[in-house]
Amino acid sequence: MAENRKQAEGLHIDKKTILGIIAVLTAVWIVAGVLTRLVPRGTYSVFEDPETGKSIVTTDSVYTPVEDYTMPLWKIFAAPVMVFVEPETRESGMTGVLIIAFIVLMGGTFLLLERARVLQYFVALMIKKYSRKKYLLLAVMVFFFMFLASVAGILEESVTLVPISVALALALGWDSLVGLGMSLVAVAFGFTAATFNPFNVMTVQRLAGDVRIFSGLWLRVIVFVLVYLVLVAFLTLYAKKIEKNPQKSLSYENDKLLREKYTVTDAETLLQNAGVGRASRAFGICLLGALVCILLDFVLKLSGVLSLGGMALFFTVGGLIAGRLAGIRGRQLLSGFGQGIRSIAPVIPLIFIVISIAYILDQGKIMHTILYYVYQLLQHVSPSVAILLLFVFIALLEFFIGSGTAKAFLVMPLVIPLAHLIGLSSNAVALSFSLADGFTNLLYPTSGIMIIAIGLIGVSYGKWLRFSWKLFIAEGAVSAAIMLFAVAVNYR
Repeated sequence: MAENRKQAEGLHIDKKTILGIIAVLTAVWIVAGVLTRLVPRGTYSVFEDPETGKSIVTTDSVYTPVEDYTMPLWKIFAAPVMVFVEPETRESGMTGVLIIAFIVLMGGTFLLLERARVLQYFVALMIKKYSRKKYLLLAVMVFFFMFLASVAGILEESVTLVPISVALALALGWDSLVGLGMSLVAVAFGFTAATFNPFNVMTVQRLAGDVRIFSGLWLRVIVFVLVYLVLVAFLTLYAKKIEKNPQKSLSYENDKLLREKYTVTDAETLLQNAGVGRASRAFGICLLGALVCILLDFVLKLSGVLSLGGMALFFTVGGLIAGRLAGIRGRQLLSGFGQGIRSIAPVIPLIFIVISIAYILDQGKIMHTILYYVYQLLQHVSPSVAILLLFVFIALLEFFIGSGTAKAFLVMPLVIPLAHLIGLSSNAVALSFSLADGFTNLLYPTSGIMIIAIGLIGVSYGKWLRFSWKLFIAEGAVSAAIMLFAVAVNYR
């Protein structure tokens, strides 16, 4: 029994879930390799953006078919290594390494927090305050996470708070999917309802060149309210269904062990434990430090460097301090941190597969060909059809390019001048970009952040889609209505 309990400590990645996702991603890897042979190869001439030094495609770029090149098979199979070798993809490779380092630190930290009973302390505190107002708590948490993403553009950083949200949801009688909805899903939808987000709103408006940065805020605020209401309504209806009959939960079997880990039967005793209280307060102060880093990153326009690094630093330091204050010291502290790292290590291959797929599509020279045909298609349609086609294109492009900034630099310099000729304003294009880029962050198996999150709660990709498909359709319908309204009012 003790051994089983020990094995269940920390952020445990369900092996069956991991194997299922690896199978899906391997299939995507193969399809990407096949596409490099079926889709005509071609490239646009590129120019250097004077502010960032990044390569961009503009209306002055010339598309040239590349008929004498086919990506070698050995490069497709060696993609996990080659992504760090090729100069064009080295940056995305290093981003993957940073995400891996972030996740590894998170694994070590959470095991210490669990042994120090800090997670249980936070759950007990929230239950004491909100046990009779739990749906108000759900609405407040969704707003908090959406607001952070909408304003400051957090995404990867939010993974650290998924286990806390899951523990809280389970303690309140819901399931781990509700916990995921209150945290990571809310963050992704905050990207969709971006107001000041520097990674899509600011970048796209700056690339447009003819609008003030953050102009058109009135409609983006309306979008935030609508998206927020849809998400809260969806989660509330689902939570009430699970509360009435827990066996209807798609994660019911996986949640049994998690419920045992996070159930607080002695809340008052725990809240009166001086050592656990000190540890929890220390960790809470470190979380505030991480939040300050996120806000400074936004104000100083550091493109996520400070927010991701600050979250990793404060989270790890907070976990170590909390463990020590709770009486875990010396070798116990370090060995516990190491065990936590080992518990989450199975997720590392998934990140390498995801960045390998992006490498294959980049080096296969087919992304510019796809952009060329989309550009040709958009020239011959009405503004209303054009903005919907642009939305669909960005949403599909998310499958191959997860970074909103990377998509903006690839697509926007070419699309915005064409949009003006059709009759679309730059702000309408920016709105369409944000709406498409946001919730699709959690739609595809190529989303590293999504596969880590569902791996943590032991839910397969298929079950994740069964849970979320109605939400994605609802947000897609809301997005279409908003875009058509933007065209009708000549949104600027």
